[in-house]
Amino acid sequence: MRKIVVYELLSLDGVAEDPDQFITDWDDALDANLAAVIATQDAVILGRRSYDEWARFWPSSEIQPFATFINGVAKYVATSAPLDREWTNATVVDGDLVEFARALKNRPGEDIGVHASISLAQALLAADVVDELRLVIAPRIVGSGRRLLDGLPSTRLQAIRSTTSPTGHLLVDYRPIR
Repeated sequence: MRKIVVYELLSLDGVAEDPDQFITDWDDALDANLAAVIATQDAVILGRRSYDEWARFWPSSEIQPFATFINGVAKYVATSAPLDREWTNATVVDGDLVEFARALKNRPGEDIGVHASISLAQALLAADVVDELRLVIAPRIVGSGRRLLDGLPSTRLQAIRSTTSPTGHLLVDYRPIR
């Protein structure tokens, strides 16, 4: 069975909104970590806001390896409205998000990524369909902004990997204990 993998950039105090304000020292370890995450994925589920922002930026971006990945991968967009901007391999999620995610996990393929979409990641975490949580935690306290883990039910996690990048970012992977 495929895995749903949430990959998020966070501040030390858990803020996930606008990571450009706290991820300021990208290094080779962060590049390698991202490359390892996307190397196992052949689909992503995005929220509407992330889709709209990314569909404007990534098609003309040369930031590798993510540009090649995100422009070519199957993109499933959780939205109730038609997409305003076309982007290769993008499809609107038809129906309930959690049911769709469960059905997608049962189809043949590789891992399914959830990148940058805070509300979507929260909904999938709350429904217990996320198999791995891969976090990049910046050595910054932001103080305000939307936090990834706010409002979620109590969940036990098992650490499956942790390391520190040369610029002090924590690279931490967790698996929910079921």
